[in-house]
Amino acid sequence: MKMNRAIPRAPAAPATPSGNPCDEVLVSLRRIVRAIDLHSRRLIHEHGVTGPQILLLRSLCARQPSAVGELARSLQLSQATVTEMLDRMEDRGLIRRVRSRSDRRRVMVRTTRAGEALLERSPPLLQEGFSAAFRRLPRHEQETILDALRRIAEMMDIRELDAAPVLASGPLASDGAGDPPPDPDPAAQGRRRRR
Repeated sequence: MKMNRAIPRAPAAPATPSGNPCDEVLVSLRRIVRAIDLHSRRLIHEHGVTGPQILLLRSLCARQPSAVGELARSLQLSQATVTEMLDRMEDRGLIRRVRSRSDRRRVMVRTTRAGEALLERSPPLLQEGFSAAFRRLPRHEQETILDALRRIAEMMDIRELDAAPVLASGPLASDGAGDPPPDPDPAAQGRRRRR
């Protein structure tokens, strides 16, 4: 007879004062959003790079040289988003664009030594720890989590939003090094514009 092993769980977070399950879901969602935001800010502050830029460099190192379209497909991002990310990374000396020798109309992308050095010292991304923990879960628990998150997206009417499998705050392309992720509070953004 096969026995189910108990899955070790993180210590329970303090309950919301109301004990209301809806409040507890909202608090959990806020913790996830906050963790993503803090991780994104830490990457920018300590390493001068965003999570999506690290993923782009990794993808590029795995298959150099690469065309922009190939990189976009491998990261599940639009070609326009990847092009904008590459523009920023080229300005910082992390990548360089070169013409293909076989087809001069085609532009290929390569990492530079600076890009490779940045990758060597970059920390693990937030999604890597999550992905490893998620893969260790039994299939039925993975499906339960996926079903619950899909339902939440549906309830929030956000299921149609285009999203890549990247945990980062702010837009992927315009989240340049040193630029803080945008404030999710539209009122705060309006106050900043009026200054």
